[in-house]
Parts: sequence; structure tokens; C-alpha cells
Amino acid sequence: MDKLFAKFANATARITGSPPAFIVCVALVVAWAASGPIFKFSETWQLVINTGTTIITFLMVFLIQNTQNRDGAAVQTKLDELILTSAAENDFMGIEKLTEKELAAMHARCTEHAQIARDRLDKIEAEREARKGAKASPKAKRARAKRPPAKNAPPRRVRA
Repeated sequence: MDKLFAKFANATARITGSPPAFIVCVALVVAWAASGPIFKFSETWQLVINTGTTIITFLMVFLIQNTQNRDGAAVQTKLDELILTSAAENDFMGIEKLTEKELAAMHARCTEHAQIARDRLDKIEAEREARKGAKASPKAKRARAKRPPAKNAPPRRVRA
């Protein structure tokens, strides 16, 4: 029964979410509106569109929710598998089941880690810029550290 309903829900969601289905719905509404003068805009004429749209909306809510639930579960399963097979923290497994308070705490922790990473990147960028500035200005040249010659290395030639 579950597989049959899943197939039905997927097929219905795919069909009703297509451009032709939208065009058919627009055509039905236009036909209903055009028939208004024929039925003298009676209460029965209004009841037809109201009842039809209410029933369709009511049923579509359940079909769409079923499709969304399955898609969400599939995405969560894929994400969990990626977390397990990577160097990511396993604390993130199943966080979709946490309370709002627990999710907020996890988010705050991630925000804090992101800020630390941003600060590190800013520091590294500042050091790079400082090095570029030091190389560009002749006054800021640093004396090269003398290294002992390697064993069996030929003598260094001194530039004139």
C-alpha cells in the first residue's frame, strides 16, 4: 500500500506541477468565468468553483506533504552519509530532530567557528600584504639569513 501511494503521490506531484496542468487550470477558470453570464452569476455557479477548488486543494495538501516528507528524508539520509564518510563532526548527524533551542546552540557554535576561521584568514591576508609591501620598498629589505653550506656543495659565486 505504501509503495502504491508513493508512486501515486510522485506521479500526481509531477503532473500537477507541470506547465500543461497549469494551462488546463487557467482554461477551466476562464471557462467558468465566461459561463457566468449564461448562469446569471447564480449561487450554484459560484458553488461549483468553490467546491471544486476546495476539494482539489484539500487532497493536494496531503499528496504534496507526502512527497515533501520523502524528499526531505532522502536528502537527510544523503547528508548523514556524507558526514559519516568525511572529516566533518558527527555531532551534526540527525540535527533535524533537535529542538529549536538545541538548533540555536548548534548554529551559535557554527557561527563562532566561522568567525574564528574568518579572523585567521584576515590575519593571513594581512601578513601577505605586509610581505608584499616589504618586498616592494627597497628600504624595508631584510638581511638574508646565512645558511651553512651543504656538504660537498660547490663554493658559491659572489655577485659583483
